[in-house]
Amino acid sequence: MDPSTAAAQLAALRTDRAQLAARVVPPWWYDPCLGLVVFVLVAAISLRYAGWVYFAALAVGVGGLWALVAAYKRITGLWVSGLRPGRTRRVIRVWVIAYALVVTTALVADQEFGVRWAMVAAGAVLGFGVTFLGRWWTRVYVAELREGL
Repeated sequence: MDPSTAAAQLAALRTDRAQLAARVVPPWWYDPCLGLVVFVLVAAISLRYAGWVYFAALAVGVGGLWALVAAYKRITGLWVSGLRPGRTRRVIRVWVIAYALVVTTALVADQEFGVRWAMVAAGAVLGFGVTFLGRWWTRVYVAELREGL
């Protein structure tokens, strides 16, 4: 392959990555809605003895997740896995550690100390947190797409 052809292909690849970087950014409402869904799913644990209400809350949470995935795919035309390799893994590690700490603390408060609505508070903390972590993840991913090559 001659150098001019290689340069043209590299330029085309850079253009494609820049277009992808612009396309993968979700709308402003996406991360707050994800936070709301996380809140519903985590807070639903406090309803575990409420019979059908517990299952209804879980169904609303799962339905919300499904709707968010479908909306993202419809808006961007693709799906980017949050667990993909790259620098975004740092954001995922922060999320997993925060989730484990908050849920463990809330479960201990609920089970050992009788704080009945501890999981609701945990859901609020995690919902608020994932709203900002989602934006951070997106910024890291877009920066990764824009650099290199």
